[in-house]
Amino acid sequence: MIMTGNRKRTMVGRISGTGSYIPKEVWDNQVLTQLVDTSDEWIQERTGVARRHIAGKNETTAYMAAEAAKRALEDADVSAQEIDLILVATISPGRIMPSTSCEVQAMIGAKRATCFDLNAACTGFLFALNTAQAYIKQGIYSKVLVIGTESLSNLVNWKDRGTCILFGDGAGAVVLEASEEGRYAQYTQSIGCDGEVLTVDCRNQKQYESQPCAEETFIQMDGREVFKFAVSKVPEAIGELLKQEEKNVEDISQFILHQANRRIVQSVSKRMKVDIKYFPTNMEEYGNTSSASIPILLDELNRSGRLKRGTYLVLAGFGAGLSYGASLIQW
Repeated sequence: MIMTGNRKRTMVGRISGTGSYIPKEVWDNQVLTQLVDTSDEWIQERTGVARRHIAGKNETTAYMAAEAAKRALEDADVSAQEIDLILVATISPGRIMPSTSCEVQAMIGAKRATCFDLNAACTGFLFALNTAQAYIKQGIYSKVLVIGTESLSNLVNWKDRGTCILFGDGAGAVVLEASEEGRYAQYTQSIGCDGEVLTVDCRNQKQYESQPCAEETFIQMDGREVFKFAVSKVPEAIGELLKQEEKNVEDISQFILHQANRRIVQSVSKRMKVDIKYFPTNMEEYGNTSSASIPILLDELNRSGRLKRGTYLVLAGFGAGLSYGASLIQW
């Protein structure tokens, strides 16, 4: 907060820049037909995914994050030296330590920044954004990089038709700057007791020393249960958020959902009775990039001129944990 006379003015983090990085290698659905028993028609009908991008040897989780960060900084006209906090959301770091955020700090030269990572799977970017907003609101930091970055191809069992068709790699980033104007609000929940429907075990556990490629160390998902969870809880979260902020769906210019599956987005639109045109998607090109999906989509919308200053957006995420939530931002 800042003092104005005898009044305290609450600061809000306004998004001043966006950036993304997409790996060069592209796998369309025809590539997957050579790995598992599937077809392009089957995949697109059930998921909406036509292609996904796969990180190369040198396109590490940290490298992609740093490239997205550089583009966000350029868009915001902010130098890396001005950044005082870097938050990275990821479930696929290249190293256990140092943190991916510290690797990004070194790559972009953000010498003043405090850095740490956050793991909330596909809800990760949303939770990281909430964390950054809390720091800004308290006046602790004023310029923050929030990044979602994933190399999910390292966690996918390419023989498991139920999961390998869904995921891709990439990174997205935003720059938040403290402002007296704007609005931000959030609603989040976690359901740890249901967490076993979407898991990945850590490969450095002793139990996997003799079987480093055990099934449990790849993404394991009960797709039916995850679908039911998403189509139920995402409308609930958005509804609670709008009620809390005394907003109606008509006040929202776009609903930017985690890009997990086209049928989930369609179901949320239908349950909320909001035209699907207000739910932009890009999973056809990138698949599910977990914590990177929302910031990648934000960057595309921003650079195409589809985000207008002063309008309200709702971001909504859901994923492993289980966790879910929604945020209201004034662009």
